[in-house]
Amino acid sequence: MKKTSLLFSFLLLLHVVEAQKSGSWVGPGKAIDPYRYTIVKSAVFQQASVASAHPLASQVGAVVMKNGGNAFDAAIAVQLALAVVYPGAGNLGGGGFLLARKANKELVGIDYREAAPGKANRDMYLDKNGQVQLNLSQLGHLASGIPGTVAGLFATMEHARLPFRVLIQPAIDLAEHGFVITEKEASGLNGIRESVVKNSTRPTAFVKQEKWKAGDTLVQKELAGTLRRMQKDGAAGFYEGETAKLIVEEMKRGNGIITYEDLSNYTAKLRKPLEFKYRDHQVISFAPPSSGGLLIGQMLKMIEKFPVKEMGFQTPASVQLMIEAERRAYADRAAYMGDPDFFPVPVTTLLSDAYLTQRMADYVRDKAGSSSMVKAGVIKESEQTTHLSVMDKQGNMVAVTTTLNGGYGSRTVVGGAGFLLNNEMDDFSAKPGVPNMYGAVGGEANAIAPGKRMLSSMTPTLLLKNDRPFLVVGTPGGTTIPTSVFQAIVNIVDFGMTAEDAINKPKFHHQWLPDEVAVERDFDVNTKKALQQMGYKITERAAIGRTEAILINKQGKRETAADKRGDDSVSGF
Repeated sequence: MKKTSLLFSFLLLLHVVEAQKSGSWVGPGKAIDPYRYTIVKSAVFQQASVASAHPLASQVGAVVMKNGGNAFDAAIAVQLALAVVYPGAGNLGGGGFLLARKANKELVGIDYREAAPGKANRDMYLDKNGQVQLNLSQLGHLASGIPGTVAGLFATMEHARLPFRVLIQPAIDLAEHGFVITEKEASGLNGIRESVVKNSTRPTAFVKQEKWKAGDTLVQKELAGTLRRMQKDGAAGFYEGETAKLIVEEMKRGNGIITYEDLSNYTAKLRKPLEFKYRDHQVISFAPPSSGGLLIGQMLKMIEKFPVKEMGFQTPASVQLMIEAERRAYADRAAYMGDPDFFPVPVTTLLSDAYLTQRMADYVRDKAGSSSMVKAGVIKESEQTTHLSVMDKQGNMVAVTTTLNGGYGSRTVVGGAGFLLNNEMDDFSAKPGVPNMYGAVGGEANAIAPGKRMLSSMTPTLLLKNDRPFLVVGTPGGTTIPTSVFQAIVNIVDFGMTAEDAINKPKFHHQWLPDEVAVERDFDVNTKKALQQMGYKITERAAIGRTEAILINKQGKRETAADKRGDDSVSGF
């Protein structure tokens, strides 16, 4: 072994010993103070950085990397921390996707998307008249797919340096001793109180007699117990034993269908990431069962032949072009995208230049397209999610998007285990042509089947420039995820924006059906009027997504930005 390798191993061992000796990084006066913390929206870091949905989670990731961990260690620890401090979307009871490029240029794609239980069937949400009962796919026990997050964390451990018992300890401390909640968190917990009471069968830490307010401390003793079982027994501490028993008992009390066999048989899967060029950048994104990588690939390649930079940022010309690319990509999503283990997704064709040129053949500048006329191309062959972006000093890039689907998932807390279950079954096509909670329409490609993974919009994405790390980006937002990532990339690559500007500029969204353009309230008034004159239906809506980005600037530093739209925060060194 080389001397440098021996030295590295020795220093790493020292870091681990120090971490274990200190007992915890969390507490008053320690590196992570759960009772006194601030939100940092953007900063430039020399060596390593994290952007996530909560300041405490971002701090956890930075401290892990300071103490010998790499970007994978940080991603694991941040996800565990988010499961505690961000219950609306951070989770043990959901699933997600991890996309990474290691410093040695190896690409990693880990799919831990939830799956349909063994007792699921394609018509399980239809009544006797064949009408969809969306309340069953969106709230309560029957809405939950088999959780995949914990399997994903342990699949990621192959690429980590530190022991899992060290990485999970901050989350245990945050759950056991509590953390001070923000105004947004208090509002969220108050907003879901009745729904959680209705859809859970046991008392939960999320509900108390009086209303939550900013500055209150949220303590989650049952969740701490679940985390300790994972610390002691690994993945089996979740999918087997006491936690599995608590999940199955919760299912029985609420007429759910997840069984011991569903839990013990669940595995994370490796997926080959999608790769394509956009201008002079290499784009790496997630493959099906995420639709996200395919959608941004299609949208970017559809606009690449046009002079987007010369058109100008969010002018009528550039926005119209991007809307029409979005329309066509989402039409293809409805027809051709699903779990590749169950449906032959025509990935190569969907990303081919010839196919995408044909898709834009009927694009007319200054005139609104029509979704009744634009169908899926002819081929012969979530809004409460959370994202984290991490980059370490070695150059490992990690993008992770995880979800419960809707805010606080199915609103069902596992009695005795303290975590919320997802409502991902709504991401299947409950009936061909019937939209889900995000208005997304699907067909056979995304029909329910036992063990199948529901189609996702999650879009963790990496960009390289000259074969070197350039951008880590992603966002929550249901079906708005791919269009948000699409716009962030265009803002940086075509319009030369900083990471902060790129993610905070007003967003717009079109998803084929409904045939309307959603815009944020601060979207340019003149551009909106021009689009309306072209024939577009414009609807204003609240914030779209919460994008997290790390951009390598010209000085080689990590320009890190967290979205203005939430409590998102950055940390690093």
